[in-house]
Amino acid sequence: MSKIKEKFAELEAKNQKALISYIMVGFPNEKATITAVRGLVKGGADIIELGFPFSDPIADGPVIQNASTISLKKGTKISKFFSIVKKIRKETDIPLVLMTYTNILYHKGYSKFISEAKKAGIDGFILPDMSIEESKEYLKAAKSNADTIFLISPNTSNTRIQKIAKVSTGFLYLVAVYGTTGVKTGIKNYTLKAIKNVKKQTKGKTPVCIGFGISTPKDVKKYIKAGADAVIVGSAYLKLIEKTPQNKLESKITTFTKSLKKQTLL
Repeated sequence: MSKIKEKFAELEAKNQKALISYIMVGFPNEKATITAVRGLVKGGADIIELGFPFSDPIADGPVIQNASTISLKKGTKISKFFSIVKKIRKETDIPLVLMTYTNILYHKGYSKFISEAKKAGIDGFILPDMSIEESKEYLKAAKSNADTIFLISPNTSNTRIQKIAKVSTGFLYLVAVYGTTGVKTGIKNYTLKAIKNVKKQTKGKTPVCIGFGISTPKDVKKYIKAGADAVIVGSAYLKLIEKTPQNKLESKITTFTKSLKKQTLL
């Protein structure tokens, strides 16, 4: 059983849902990344999603795009990313998911990249632009090495949900809103309906996690109440990192994470 699946099983036994926290590695620098991770762990995050910067992040809104640009300007490359992951691994055993774009893996070679990522301490991958039709080589390389986490939206057909769920291990990422990350449009009824429908289609075999536009404890509570197995919070963390002095960052991240995690307790 993968580390991510073990985490969901552990939470189920405790009657809890998961908090998945996203940060961009290298934003605004390596020290801030390590400090933020410490805050996430202390605050009770269940899984950490680590963003690797990409020049054309099509799924991401302005907050993550800005963080990606700054990280790239600071010289965050794959070797640096893996070095930071190894440092994180020395401090915590928390499941780590890498979120980036397909071209990063394709350029290096799926097998080589996934093998190196696994050695560094990565447990799963989220590639927003990876379609199931083009995923054969990727899935083959990831099999038995790491979880492959695919995205679906509220208007994905039932047939396609079932197809994606078959290849999505670890969890299934349900996009809460039509648009990019960080877009705050309020919680939509169509999203709440989508959670129930996706759960019905997956028959409880794959955890359904919701992300995009989630930034407050109130948001977390509503989505958990609607049946989500986890909530994913990203842009809100990056905004906090951007405005918080380094010497206060860990405590600020810890406090914010605790406020979100509290809402996942059933």
